[in-house]
Amino acid sequence: MSKIRYFVLAPLLLGGCVVGPDYSGPPELGRAEPQPAFVRQAPGASSDEPAVAAWWETLRDPVLDELERRALASNPSLEAAQARVRQARASVHQERANRSPTAGAQGTAVLADLPGLDLQSNQGSGPAAPTTSPEQDEDTSLQFFNLGLNANWEIDLAGGQVRGIEAANALAAAAAFNAADAQVQLTAEVAQAYTNLRDRQQRAEALRGALDLQQRQLDLALERFEQGTVPAFTVGQANRALQATTRELASAEADVEVYLNALAALTGEEPGSLDPLLTPVRDVPLPPESVAIGDPASLLRRRPDIRAAERNLAAATARIGVAEAARFPKISFMGILGIGGTSLDDLVDLGNISKIALPQLQWGLLDFGRTSAAIAQTRAGRDEAEAQYRQVVLGALQDAETSLSRFAQQRRTVAALAEINRSAEQSAALTRQRYEQGVISLGDSLKAEHQRLIAQANLRSGISALTASYVAVQKSLGLGWSEAENLAPLAPAQKE
Repeated sequence: MSKIRYFVLAPLLLGGCVVGPDYSGPPELGRAEPQPAFVRQAPGASSDEPAVAAWWETLRDPVLDELERRALASNPSLEAAQARVRQARASVHQERANRSPTAGAQGTAVLADLPGLDLQSNQGSGPAAPTTSPEQDEDTSLQFFNLGLNANWEIDLAGGQVRGIEAANALAAAAAFNAADAQVQLTAEVAQAYTNLRDRQQRAEALRGALDLQQRQLDLALERFEQGTVPAFTVGQANRALQATTRELASAEADVEVYLNALAALTGEEPGSLDPLLTPVRDVPLPPESVAIGDPASLLRRRPDIRAAERNLAAATARIGVAEAARFPKISFMGILGIGGTSLDDLVDLGNISKIALPQLQWGLLDFGRTSAAIAQTRAGRDEAEAQYRQVVLGALQDAETSLSRFAQQRRTVAALAEINRSAEQSAALTRQRYEQGVISLGDSLKAEHQRLIAQANLRSGISALTASYVAVQKSLGLGWSEAENLAPLAPAQKE
């Protein structure tokens, strides 16, 4: 028993090291280091930290809130991302279990009849002579019964299993952040589709109003042509304008159906199921007057795709240790404890207990560079993961700066369109008064009304583009997920 203790305790005393580099956090970004504030920060943007979850509630649209709720609950792509998180976390548990011994129970029954072999007289010195008598035939049968336990355990001398747990743990965290990024993409896509739907619905409504005016203008042109007061091309011009508006209306109505189908798919429902909710026309929701955007440093801490890239880098670093552990010897133990004999009664005889301990040492001293190549491969994989992390950071900063710039530009555009619309409304009102007073013709009044409708439609389209740019800002800031709703990263493996 003292020898067994020696073989068990010696590897435990030796297994105190963990090979491979320790992960020291994300790398320095050098010239790409984020600035204290966004370069393209626009007036109306606040450096206050934005609320990460449920940013769409700032648009104050209950229909949009309901769509986002349904999408987060039933979107198939999001469900697939969450399933990948569960797979990764199961892999962590599997890696941890690999460090523990394995044990099993076994039962064995051997019933054999070997003609020509005298099991009593043959002791392995040579082949037995064939038997011919019935008495000898009785000695050719063999019976053996055994019940026992077996156990196996490999000692992690170089810490390869610890590094494997670290890698699996980092990959599980990366999967969780990828699922969070899927939420960011999904919530922005739902809001964008909803904004486009409301824009097309309002556009179709405005085109129907313009179509009525153009029909009146065409009727007036026909009447004047018949009276000989206008040439024929005036009628043709009015008819072409009418047909062009009809074509635009058909396109807008088709777009409405496209976005209805898109929103149904995003919420995990069949096309047409959301029509009762979305068919009533509503205004495009306006973004708030002040928008909290934080700063670039908080962006890097918040965006889930950056955090996923950082966790992938940590996993690639841990895999170097897994590869380097192959340079060191492996010690494993197998133990067998059993009871039995040549009859069933021996299974309950405690005096027939057999014990076997089999320590084993393996050390690949000559592998013709296989281990070195594997280590070089993992180091190159770590360099690739670091470069990918830097690229994700640069892309995130570019995305945020671009979306902020477009949001600021669109705010100026909406202000100009609002002024144009105000002027068109005043002009149309004045023209109606002059027509009612008989100063101008009906045709001039209809033209002014048509210009008013065009200005109003342009303003609505500008507001839609403003809201769309606001959605892009929220997406670029990495908003729309909650760390509390995603699985928290598992604790790192403890080193021996």
